[in-house]
Amino acid sequence: MTGQGCVVWLTGLPSSGKSTLGGLLASELARRGRRVELLDGDEVRRKLGRELGFSREDRDENVRRVAYVAGLLARHGVVVVVAMISPYRAIRAEARAEIGAFLEVHVACGQDECIRRDVKGLYRRALAGEIANFTGVSDPYEPPDQPELVVRTDRESQEQSLGKLLGLLEHRGYVDGVAGVAWTT
Repeated sequence: MTGQGCVVWLTGLPSSGKSTLGGLLASELARRGRRVELLDGDEVRRKLGRELGFSREDRDENVRRVAYVAGLLARHGVVVVVAMISPYRAIRAEARAEIGAFLEVHVACGQDECIRRDVKGLYRRALAGEIANFTGVSDPYEPPDQPELVVRTDRESQEQSLGKLLGLLEHRGYVDGVAGVAWTT
């Protein structure tokens, strides 16, 4: 089994399925014996970025911190799954340049479906003007121009999206081949 690390960077709107998909991927990789770490945006913000707000500068700093930690882990053979909104292309490009072994995955989902999935009610509050700088409502989300993969969580089952992720990792040589997994962009 390959021991080479990489970073799988899941980016998308709030409630698009990044954390769910990231957790599924991390669990499957661990089940297969890979060293894996999941860095979930909400959890990392609570642990490493409590003092950060939601301005563009603070969001960029949060991404820089996560990229640094993810890069360290990847250099030591860990497959790092990052699940965070990371709304701006420029800072994701900076993370890619710093990390090197970086696979950007756009977790694409229509806003209506994201709103439907939002168990915390954040979209409702943002649409009512109660939350400032909310990505996809009062703050922009810049989808990747050329991600390594797009998963459509509003059109695909979790298993289909996971299969595409595993296929990408196999295709790039980060995990051993899996019978029956087809990789497509």
